[in-house]
Amino acid sequence: MSKPKVHFYHPIDETGATYEELRSAGAEVSLPEGARNVDGQRFDSADMLFDKETVIGVGIGASTMGTRITGVSFDSSPDLRMIANYTVGYDNVDVDEATRRGILVVHSPTENNWGGVAEGTMAMMLALLKKVRERDRHVKSGGWREASMLGTFVGSRRIDNYPGLAIGLVGFGRIAMRFADLLAPWRARVMACDPYAEDAVFVRHNVRPVDLETLLMESDVVSLHCNLTDETAGMIGAAQLALMKPTAILINTARGPIVDADALYEALSKDRLAAAALDVLPDEPPSPNMPLLGLGDKILISPHMVAGNAGSGLELAVPAVNEAIMAVLRGEIPRFVVNPEAIPAWKARFGGKRLI
Repeated sequence: MSKPKVHFYHPIDETGATYEELRSAGAEVSLPEGARNVDGQRFDSADMLFDKETVIGVGIGASTMGTRITGVSFDSSPDLRMIANYTVGYDNVDVDEATRRGILVVHSPTENNWGGVAEGTMAMMLALLKKVRERDRHVKSGGWREASMLGTFVGSRRIDNYPGLAIGLVGFGRIAMRFADLLAPWRARVMACDPYAEDAVFVRHNVRPVDLETLLMESDVVSLHCNLTDETAGMIGAAQLALMKPTAILINTARGPIVDADALYEALSKDRLAAAALDVLPDEPPSPNMPLLGLGDKILISPHMVAGNAGSGLELAVPAVNEAIMAVLRGEIPRFVVNPEAIPAWKARFGGKRLI
């Protein structure tokens, strides 16, 4: 019997320790030639083709950074059991197609990743509302206090009945929940739109559930925290931006294609929206000629590393991914399955069937 093949199409473990662990357990480890850590690299987007013996594929989950896992990928390896990502995101995988075929998709919701995004979202919001960049530049150019440098107060003030800003969260998963918790001491008015979240979750985090139209019309800050799917791609376009207050700001730390970049440029350049902060873009890195980049302080751009903090990184997800691989090779269901609907079909095909 041949060894089960685990293909790391975007390897992360620079030490190689987890690969040796898998080899010792009886698996064959496949690494791309010249493989190295993915940080800072740009990958050409293409459908992954596996060897027909591959049973598990492992990589990273941003479709703008790497390989797509599609029906073509699944066709190339008929006994594929799982796709595992080192990232909390998994938009590089056609999850619906994987579910139809009884293939598990697993991600790595390490706290440094999603918690870091929440903290970074707070930082980006405050940079815009408190005019951090503008004040710094103003003083360095010889200026001092003036009315144009006034910031925006976030929380409520009881003495004058200022209600605080209305902050709307589109998507209410781990990141948005943490962001809401960070906002709690500020006494801002937080609402969220997520048709898939349970009612109890909103209550637990003191967040008002609303539909998307209400959120866009009422919010002073709109922050995106949803996965990139067929449903959310282009979800924030010209019509949605037109619903927002001209004084509002938009923050996207989710995925670039959720926002129509051309529509956002039009709204900002014509003062139909006050400002935007983007950690993600439709094409990464962006072209130097991208119109949004020329909007000065109306736009705050980050290089898709809102979760990038010293001592963190994708390496912290390595143990979780290896745990998932070992479970699947033993014919067991791993943790952090993002398509639980696939589990019955997966059990029928692979449940209890050990490969190591």
